[in-house]
Order: sequence, then structure tokens, then C-alpha cells
Amino acid sequence: MQSRKPLRQTPVERNERSLLCLTVQNPLRRACISITEWRPFEWLILMMICANCIALAVYQPYPMQDSDTKNTVLENLEYLFIVVFTAECIIKVIALGFLLHPGAYLRNAWNILDFIIVVIGIISTVLSRINVQAFDVKALRAFRVLRPLRLVSNVPSLQVVLNAILRAMIPLLHIAMLVLFVILIYAIIGLELFCGKLHSTCVDTSNGEFAQKEPSTCGLAPSAYHCEPSSFSSAIHARNNKWICSPNTTWLGPNNGITNFDNIGLAMLTVFQCVSLEGWTDVMYWVNDAVGREWPWIYFVTLVILGSFFVLNLVLGVLSGEFSKEREKANARGLFQKFREKQQLEEDLKGYLDWITQAEDIEQLNDDDEHGGDEHLVGGVGGGIGGDLDGDGVLDGEEQGVEGEEKQQRSSALIVQWRFLQRLNRRCRRGCRRMVKSQMFYWLVIVLVFLNTLVLTSEHYGQEPWLDHFQTGANLFFVILFTMEMLLKMYSLGLLQYMNSQFNRFDCFIVISSIIEFVLVYFEFMKPLGISVLRSARLLRIFKVTKYWASLSQLITSLLSSLRSIISLLLLLFLFIVIFALLGMQVFGGRFNYDPMRPKPRANFDTFTQSLLTVFQILTGEDWNTVMYNGIESYGGIGSLGMLVSIYFIVLFICGNYILLNVFLAIAVDNLAEADQVMNAKPGEEDEMEVEGEYEEGEYEHGETDEDGLDLEGDGEDGDDEVGGDGEEVNDEVVVGARPRRASHLTGQSKQKPIPKASSLFLLSHTNPFRLFCNRIINHSYFTNSVLICILVSSAMLAAEDPLQAQSYRNTILNYFDYFFTTIFTVEITLKVIVYGLVLHKGSFCRNAFNLLDILVVAVSLISFVLKSDAISVVKILRVLRVLRPLRAINRAKGLKHVVQCVIVAVKTIGNIMLVTFMLQFMFAIIGVQLFKGTFFSCNDPSRMTEMECRGEFITFEDGDPTKPVSMKRVWQRADFHFDNVMDAMISLFVVSTFEGWPDLLYVAINSNEEDRGPVYNARQPVAIFFIAFIVVIAFFMMNIFVGFVIVTFQNEGEREYENCELDKNQRKCIEFALKAKPHRRYIPRNRFQYRVWWFVTSQFFEYAIFIIIMLNTTTLALKHYPPGALILF
Repeated sequence: MQSRKPLRQTPVERNERSLLCLTVQNPLRRACISITEWRPFEWLILMMICANCIALAVYQPYPMQDSDTKNTVLENLEYLFIVVFTAECIIKVIALGFLLHPGAYLRNAWNILDFIIVVIGIISTVLSRINVQAFDVKALRAFRVLRPLRLVSNVPSLQVVLNAILRAMIPLLHIAMLVLFVILIYAIIGLELFCGKLHSTCVDTSNGEFAQKEPSTCGLAPSAYHCEPSSFSSAIHARNNKWICSPNTTWLGPNNGITNFDNIGLAMLTVFQCVSLEGWTDVMYWVNDAVGREWPWIYFVTLVILGSFFVLNLVLGVLSGEFSKEREKANARGLFQKFREKQQLEEDLKGYLDWITQAEDIEQLNDDDEHGGDEHLVGGVGGGIGGDLDGDGVLDGEEQGVEGEEKQQRSSALIVQWRFLQRLNRRCRRGCRRMVKSQMFYWLVIVLVFLNTLVLTSEHYGQEPWLDHFQTGANLFFVILFTMEMLLKMYSLGLLQYMNSQFNRFDCFIVISSIIEFVLVYFEFMKPLGISVLRSARLLRIFKVTKYWASLSQLITSLLSSLRSIISLLLLLFLFIVIFALLGMQVFGGRFNYDPMRPKPRANFDTFTQSLLTVFQILTGEDWNTVMYNGIESYGGIGSLGMLVSIYFIVLFICGNYILLNVFLAIAVDNLAEADQVMNAKPGEEDEMEVEGEYEEGEYEHGETDEDGLDLEGDGEDGDDEVGGDGEEVNDEVVVGARPRRASHLTGQSKQKPIPKASSLFLLSHTNPFRLFCNRIINHSYFTNSVLICILVSSAMLAAEDPLQAQSYRNTILNYFDYFFTTIFTVEITLKVIVYGLVLHKGSFCRNAFNLLDILVVAVSLISFVLKSDAISVVKILRVLRVLRPLRAINRAKGLKHVVQCVIVAVKTIGNIMLVTFMLQFMFAIIGVQLFKGTFFSCNDPSRMTEMECRGEFITFEDGDPTKPVSMKRVWQRADFHFDNVMDAMISLFVVSTFEGWPDLLYVAINSNEEDRGPVYNARQPVAIFFIAFIVVIAFFMMNIFVGFVIVTFQNEGEREYENCELDKNQRKCIEFALKAKPHRRYIPRNRFQYRVWWFVTSQFFEYAIFIIIMLNTTTLALKHYPPGALILF
């Protein structure tokens, strides 16, 4: 078949003149244009960029700006990169022009970035060569780390994702202004309330010694932290009664004075830390200890709710909207591309038809000659058989005839045998194909995969030798079975058809790698670790069960459709991490050993690999504030310009955590919404899509027999009929229902619930006057609102009970109120049972789940009143169940009930996501067991490496002070979270997925050495890839799928009440606005003086003036600082 012709591309238009002097025909410019359009030149620049990135990564920063031979060579190599990139810039400027005309070099944003990097590189080089004093050339050289960004301009897939993010910058700028406004307001409030409050600690009045090893805040308020002897754990401190709470010059405050509200800069930094939810509770408790605990919690709780839960989540909404628009644009471009390809195919088909017509005419002219040639050929063949072939007459015609007959008989026998073998082979292949496509074979493979999973799960630390032998034999057994399965499928389906399925290609890779692993281990070429983790990849074969699980198959399809966008995003995220890691090395390399009395933090920027891990840790948000504190301290703390380096961490955290990582969630929401639309499509369309999807699977669907072909055709016809029928029904509905509706119908307001037709409690009919009277009572707004108020008040009184003194006077009073509210709730339920009936008929009271909750809460209260004894455990449990009382408000508040219903629907249908997440985490757990079992042990004496050596006692020094020796007993202990078996590995990985404390587990794994041996510093740095891969797959992607699924469910549930409405969401909002809109009335006074005042206060000038005054007032409030006479450094 002839290959498809490529679409014609329009030639690039060049400006007539470049740099005001070089025309298009100029030889120099033509040469530059040829170079820029030469593909090897682009590859050369990409190679130089990658080489520059490698050189920056290999660079080793040292303390006190020291250097070595390697760094000197790399600095000299920098000149080569500058020359190459400068030459590239000059060539492109000559080819494209500089600035003045369209299409010039600086008219492209990526070229502007390249130009800035080149200019800064030249300036920094010149300044370093002429030794300019009083100028930090190293700070200017830090811009070299932006060179990896040039990769984006040469990789189209990265440009797509980055352009989508850049398009969201304008709405994100509005959200950023809102976030800045919230942070500024709360910072000013904190400045007014807590300025100078976080500097007091408990000290000795005689010598100024701290009362605690780690000083903490204290205060003089009644509920603040007091310096009492009973508050100190040390016996020496408890005997001393001279501790007072006062400011101390040697203690700057929490985190060396970084966390406080002493000026607007530090206050905004502290507020931003609280908004990030990292360490905000510590700040709240420090403030409580300083000023009391009665009211500061209001400040921090409202800050977290408003700033973190609400405002920052608007970023997700913006990114999700932008990606939805990008998807629609991509779909439109795809349709247009298909239309162009269809036109081109029609042109090609027309040419083929013309060629076929001409060929038929030529064939008719040559028919007679062909028939004559055939007869002549037959005669010649016959004469050849009967006559002499040899001119010498050695063999006469009779002998030749006998020999020819014998040859014919032998050849015919071989042909018969060959045809028999072919028929036998076809029968065998047909039988094998039916077998491998049968459900029995399919479930047999699934059972084998599950058995293989059980064998892998049984591996654990300290297992018996017989289990080792069993696992080895079982592994060989499963390798043989899966190899036989692969060969059987290849034989029955054919190699090409077998490789059409992605699952088959994956199975082939796993089987071949397992065979290679077994051979290498058997001949002792390698240890049975390393490649053995590929065994765990077999567990992914469990996803084959999606063949007969439609909903799970739809989810897997949605996840796979997200991979394209996710891979591009991961490349951009990796580039982002590399740039900030290189920048961190330039700014903080060799500086985190600022305190000789403390060990250097593990999260540092001294090497490229460690810098990558530190940046990734900040991206996850775990202890990012601690790394920032260390960075500030490395530059002298708050007493110098060290606070300026916090900008690096803030920008990294905002761009990484709030923008790039939210793109994961935006992609998940977008793809889940698209998948949900497919699932909610018409049945015929859905069936057709499923059949087409199954046909493309290849392993089970390719090469189907006639039965499958009939199924495909039947499904397609049914789908067409159903689509057509649905279309006609929709059109009929539009014609019939195209009348204006009331606004109440559009807003979904429901009418009063009718009384069921059945009799209530077998006594009261639906026309009974007493039943109608009760119905009017329970549906009256006064009654409903009164019950809601009683629920809220009773819930508040439950919270006001004293749990420590059950017989207190306060609890006695609250008990009487509890009787009152229980009576009201009992009357309410009785009235509703009278109106709706109890349970037996449709619409009765107990047929509603929320009503069952009401009955449970009231029944618990009544039973607890009857059983008075608090000593009975059942009564205690029943009284605890009273905490369900606030849930009764759900049934009374429509919006809250809608939210709960959405959550219930999401929980019901979230099982597939939980299953996929569990299987992926289970696979990572098995890999973790194979990598880390028995390696998380350590001795508290670092000099002892084994359990046999970790005995006796050793001498250590308190706080690293040689004058304070302490004797301690050696203890061989295992880390709290470890991978010694699959269950503990699952728990450890769950902790990692929450981001809480995962760096500690990471560094324990990096230091892990061998089984039953103690840790060695950075013994296995490559194992960090395991944790990073797990976080990306589970925490970044699958956890966001949970959130995205809930968001999509909320959207669908919100639209469910309008599913029978012919109008879409935008049309409904337009009609609602038109019905609810009222003309805006403006009062214009008639008095001349009042009119002038009115004109002035409504003018734009007046609004701007008030805005300026507000800004000046805000600035004035922000100028407050502590101590009053000090200079504000931040």
C-alpha cells in the first residue's frame, strides 16, 4: 500500500533586511539561515545544553568558597559554553533580525530567555576576569542554572504543558493578589496582637540560665505558660525556685527569632508558613504559651480555613479550567486534522480509481495474446516431456517418461504430506486460538498470577531456609508456566498479532527478563536482588481482570489517557527540580555547616543528588520550613540580610507545590470528567465504544473468528439504532417542552412532600384530620427552624459538658436541658411517624436513611435516661453515641444534605480507585521488602555495626560538650517503620504517601547497608528512586485521582436535578439572571449642594483617592515593629 503523503508546509517568510543591512540574498545571512534550519545544528545545541547541565551538576561547592582542581576545570569549561551559546545567538540574530520587524529574534519569548542567559554569562565572565571589587560575581553566575530552560524551547511536548500553565498566569495573578491580601491582613492583625510577645522564656534570675534544654515561650497571662518548678522535668530545675518569665537577649525566640510577629516581613513569613499547613500548630502553641489560650486559636483556625482550605484551592480551579480549554482546543485541532487527512485520502483514492480504470482497458486489449501464449506454453511443456532433452540421445523418450513419472509421484506425495501438515497445523492453531481466547484459560492465567503474588508476599525478614528453597522453586515453576503461555499465544495468534497487544508486549518483557534473571543468578553472575524486583512487575498482570470488569476498565482507560499529559508534566517537573537544585547549589552549597555544635542537616545543597532530594522534599511540603530556617541561618539569620534568601524557598514552594503539583490534579479532573461523559453517553454509543476498545486489545480480541465478527456487527447496528432513536426522542422533547418555565423550576425548588396514600400505623388514613393537622405542623417553617435550633443548641451543650467531673453542677444543669431537648426530638419523630407511617409502605418514615439516624440518636438518649447507672459499660457507650446528634442537622439543611449525598455517592463508586491504588501500593511494598528487608536495624552506638557487637555500655557527650560525658547502654533496635514483611511495608508506604515524616524514612533507607548490619552514611543513594517513584505514582497521581473523582461526583450530583431539563447550565443561569435581575436605582439629590457632594463621592477620582488613603493606612499599620527603635531589616 502506498504511504500517505505528508501535508504541505508553508515556507517560512523572512524579512527583507536583517540588522538594517543584510538582505535575504546576502551570502552571510543565507549561510546563517541554512545553519539555523539545519537539524544537526539543533542537536548540537541540545547536546551542549545537556553538557552544560552535567557540568553544573558535577560542580562541588565547598565551605568558605573553597575550590579544587575539578571545580577549576569546570570553571574553565564554562568559557567554551559561553562561546558556543554566544555564537548561536549571533547566528540567529543575523538570520532572523534583532528586534524591529515581525519574526525577529527578540520577538520570541524563548529567544529572549536565551539572550538574557548569554548576556549575563558574558557580563559575569568579564567581571570575573577584570576582578571587580565590591561585586558578587557568584550571585550573577547563579543565573547559569537557567540554561536548562532552553530545553523547553527545543522540546514541543514540554512547550504544550508550559504554555498551558503560562496561559493560566493571568487568572492566577488575580488569585495571587487575593492570597497576598489575605496574608497581609492577617500579618497586620498578628502584628497588632502578638508583636514582641514571642521573646520571653523561663530563665534563672541569678545567672540567666535557661530552664529548659530547648527554650520555649512563656507569659504572665492567667492561661499562659508559667515558670513553675512543677513545669520542668529536670530535678535540678524543680529544686530551684528562682525561675522567672522574662525576655532574654541570648534567646531570639522560636526558630532563632525567625518565627514571630515583630515586623511586617517576619509576620507575613509566619502567616505564609501557617497557610502552607507546615508547622502552624507549633506557632499556635507558642502564641498560646505567650499570651494565653482563650482566643488566639480563633486567629489561626480562621487563617487556615480561609487561606489554605479556600483561597489556595482556587489555584486548582483555574488550572483545571485552563486544561479543560486546552483539551477542547486539542479536540478541535484533531477534528480539523482528520478532515484534512480525509480530503487527502479522497484525492489519493480518486487517483487510484483512475489508474485501475486504465489498467482494465489495457488488460482487455491483451486478453487474446495472453490466451494464445498460454496454449503455446502448454504445448511446449507437453512436447518437452515426450521428446529428447539431451542432444546426444543418452536417454530416450521412454526412459525419460518413466523417470518423470517417478519424480511426479514423489513430489505429489511430498505435496500431499505438506498439505496434510498444513491442515494439521491450522487445526492445532485454531484449537489453540480457541483455548487461549476462552474464559477458562483467561481465569487460569489470573489464578496463576494470584498464586505468584502469594509467593512473592510470603517473602519476609528472618524466614526459614525451606521457605527460601520453596520460593526459588516456585519462581522457576511460574517462569516456566508463563513462558509456555507466551509461546502458546505466539503460536496460536502469530508473532505480529501477539505483539499488537500492549499487555502481550508487557508479558513478553517480564518473561524474558525473568529468564535472564534466573540464568544470571543460577550461574552466579549476579546476586538475587537488583533485577529481581522485576518479578513484582508481574503483579501488574492482575489488571487483565478489567476485560470482564467494565467500570474498572473505564477507570484504567482514563488513567492511561492521562499518561501523555502526565509524562510531559513529569519532564517539566524534573526540569524545574533540576533548575532549583542547581540554583540551591550556587546559593547554599557548603553553607549548612554553620553551627559546629550540631551535625549538618541531611537536607542540604552540598551535592547535586542531595540537592535534588532537598528540592523534591520542599516540593512535597514536608519540613520545607525547617530547610528554609537552615538557609536563613547559613547567611547570618535575621540580624543580617539572611532573610532575603527565604525568597528562594517561597518561590520554590509556590511554583512547585501550588502550581505544578496542582496540574496533576487538574489533569486528573479533566480526564475523569471526560471519562464520565463517555460512561453517561447513550447505551448504543457506549456499547460501540466498548466493543471497539476490546477489538483493539489484541491479545484476546485480535484474530477473532466469525462469531466475534458477528458480535461486532451486531453491536454496531444496535448502537446506530439506539443513537437514532435517542436523537428523535430528544428532538420531540425539545418541541414539546420548549415553553418558558418558572424560576422555581430552574432553581430546582421542591414542593412539600405529600402524605402517603397508605394508612399510618394501620389506624389513620391519608384523609384523617389529625394526620393532616400533624402534617401541617411538621412542614411549617417555624417548626422546622425551631427543631434545627434545638439540634444546634443541644450539640453545643454536649460540647460544654465536663468530662472529668461527671457529677459537677454544670453537668447537672446540662442534664436537665438534655431531658428537654430529648422530649422535643421525641415529639418531632412521633409526629412524623403519624404523618408518614413507620416502615411497611412506600414513603414511610423509616424508609429514609437520614430518618433512621434521627431514630438512633433519640433512642440512644431515651435508653441512657432509663438506665441511670454510669457504671454500666453499655450506658457509657450509649452516652457516647449522643455525639451523633449534630448529624441530625444534615436532614434539615438542604445544602449540607446535598454535600453529604455527594460524599456517599463518591464513597460508593470509589472502590475501583481504591483497588487500583491498593494494587500499586502492594506492588511497591513487595519491591520494598526485596530491597530493604532486615536492613533497618541500628545500634545507638554508631561504632557498632552488628547485633553481636552492640552490647555493653559506651560514653557519649551531652549536646556535644566534652565536659559533659554520659554513660549509655548499647541497644540494637529496629526503625519504627520498616520493610521486613509486606504488611509493615504497606504501613510504611502509607506513611510516605501522606508526606508526613517521609524524609526520615528516606534517609534511613539511604543509610541502610546490608541485612543484619548497621547503617552507613549514604550507602545506597540510588534507592531514593524507589521513594520518588512511589510518591509520584501514588501521592502525586493516584491520590489526586481520589480528589478528582470527588470533584466530578459533586459536579454530576449538582446537575442531576436538571437532567430532564432541555437547557444547559449556561442557559439556565442566563434565564435565572434575567428573571431575578432588577434595575439599579441611583438616588440623585435635587438640592444643588447635595448634588455636588453626590457627584464628588460617586466620581472615579474620589474612589481612587479613598483607595490611596486605604493603602497609606495599611502601610502605616505595617510600620509597627519590635523593638521600637530598631531598624527593620526584613
